[in-house]
Amino acid sequence: MKRALGRFRWMLAMLIAGVLAWPVHAADYGHYLLGDPAAKTPGRVQPGLLLMGGGDRNFEALRWFMAKAGHGHIVVLRASQAGEIGEEFFNDVGGIASVETFVFKDREAATDPAILRSLKRADGIFIAGGDQSRYVRYWRGTPVAELLDAHVRAGKPLGGTSAGLAMLGEYLYGAMDGGSITSPRALADPLGPDNTIETDFLHLAQLKGVVTDTHFSERNRLGRLVAFVAKAESMVRRPLLGLGVDEDAAVAVEGDGSGRVYATSPGAGALLVKGGFDNQAEDAAMDQPRVDVVGIGAGSVLHLPGGQVDRPAFQHRYAVHEGVLVAKDAPVLVIHGGAGVERAGMTPADEAAARQALEAALRAGHARLRAGAPAVDAVTAAITVLEDAPQFNAGRGAVFTHDGRNELDASLMDGATGKAGAVAGVHRVRNPILLARAVMEKSRHVMMVGEGAEAFAKEQGIGLVDPAWFRTEKRWQQLQKALAEEASGQARLDRGIFYFGTVGALALDAEGRLAAGTSTGGMTNKRYGRVGDSSIVGAGTWADGRCAVSGTGWGEYYIRAAAAHEICARVRLSGQGIDRAAASVINGDIPKAGGDGGAIALGSDGTFALPFNTEGMYRGWIGADGVPHVAIYAEDRLQGDVR
Repeated sequence: MKRALGRFRWMLAMLIAGVLAWPVHAADYGHYLLGDPAAKTPGRVQPGLLLMGGGDRNFEALRWFMAKAGHGHIVVLRASQAGEIGEEFFNDVGGIASVETFVFKDREAATDPAILRSLKRADGIFIAGGDQSRYVRYWRGTPVAELLDAHVRAGKPLGGTSAGLAMLGEYLYGAMDGGSITSPRALADPLGPDNTIETDFLHLAQLKGVVTDTHFSERNRLGRLVAFVAKAESMVRRPLLGLGVDEDAAVAVEGDGSGRVYATSPGAGALLVKGGFDNQAEDAAMDQPRVDVVGIGAGSVLHLPGGQVDRPAFQHRYAVHEGVLVAKDAPVLVIHGGAGVERAGMTPADEAAARQALEAALRAGHARLRAGAPAVDAVTAAITVLEDAPQFNAGRGAVFTHDGRNELDASLMDGATGKAGAVAGVHRVRNPILLARAVMEKSRHVMMVGEGAEAFAKEQGIGLVDPAWFRTEKRWQQLQKALAEEASGQARLDRGIFYFGTVGALALDAEGRLAAGTSTGGMTNKRYGRVGDSSIVGAGTWADGRCAVSGTGWGEYYIRAAAAHEICARVRLSGQGIDRAAASVINGDIPKAGGDGGAIALGSDGTFALPFNTEGMYRGWIGADGVPHVAIYAEDRLQGDVR
């Protein structure tokens, strides 16, 4: 009995010892190491924060960070992928003793002794991009978060990119629903459950009262940063700041809180949203009469956490009306004179005359904006100048139909009211855009055609001219060439060129209102009363509260795609920026269907895009400073050009 009892006690002791020695659940994580972690740190470790916008290969900024870490030992934390960023740090950026990467797969790893030891001895810690909701779930309230705070308090540098930057502010967007909220969705209900603002994660003195965001201008994120600040302020009841960093930029913050931009592309930088917003209503779109935004460029100095900016790149005022972000006191006019321009058909005199006419149109529209007139006035003023210029296929420079006549189409839309007017197939109206405006403002209708439209024009006092006024020798000869080729049965490989021409204008006025207009002479040698997209609201012209578009190209394809409306729908529903939405339709959907052409697109925030897929497109823009900018060919790079 004693022997059996002794054996039982021995087995129990072994069992207890085994239980105590075996972990309940072994932490699961990826581990990658380059260099010698036992080597002495070569330099002096200094405080600093590196706030990277998510782009690749910003080596100048990363070398600043490595220097702050004394060129010693870097620990990279992430929750997806593998050790690639560590390889870049060690092999491409260089100048460090070692880099150790830990890839978290669950919350258990946040208490792993090996990870905690590496964090304690790290000279610099860098949080990579990925899914920020994993960082919140895996690290908040764990030793990892405590060590990150302690690392910064000890005067050591901390950096982050993309989701890794989004985690650094006192308040952060956690993306806890598994998605990534867009600006339209966020502004539609800033206090709603989709806008998942988190706090009590890190406690960095230089980012106290700051909400951060990344991939900023590239992903149209100003609206959502405004919404982030609004919701965070509703939680804390004090003014906060929003800091957005462009994808191709990084903000390097010294120990005294002064920050400077490192950029890998022209114009990239950061942007500061000043909070102190009005209280927002629950379950309602955001309304805020004033939002001040300050640009932080390569020559600027940002002071954190106060938010002062020395030598700002710009200072803009916005407002939010019923969930739509609009630029205030920053009028913009964008125009086009038609895609399909071919260098072979142009002389230096032709180019000079076209540029002069574009500049005149911009100045005419800008004069109306400067005087405080609404966007519709600026659009009609600019298009009237283009219609009177023989260089463009509209008004005076209209092409001829198969029967040797000029048939003119135009449309106009007011984004502030949703009203529109259009005319098609008119022969004697000197400025069809003025008649389209009269249809919009003086009738119950949206579109009028042919003789009826001209009768209405006469009633409204719209100028009528003899059809001979539209004749130009260049257009007449184009018709003769087309008729000869048709008679001989000669095939035209470039048949789409007959569809090009058109003029258009978009305006954003000082009150944030948008308008769009388009006017055309149609296509050379057209028959049977053919009407293209220019007079069709939604196809060639569209304007609403957040987006305006005017198209130019092969009209049949623009009609089938409802191209102008489709661009604005992608802005409104998908949260795409103007440039991405316009390029995806004009340089994606239209060519895929067999067409080609171009467009101009303008957002309520003042951003604009000029996509086209032909050799050239007459185009230009003018801002609040009154300086016109024009271009003709694809290689004539202009702000707003997208491919």
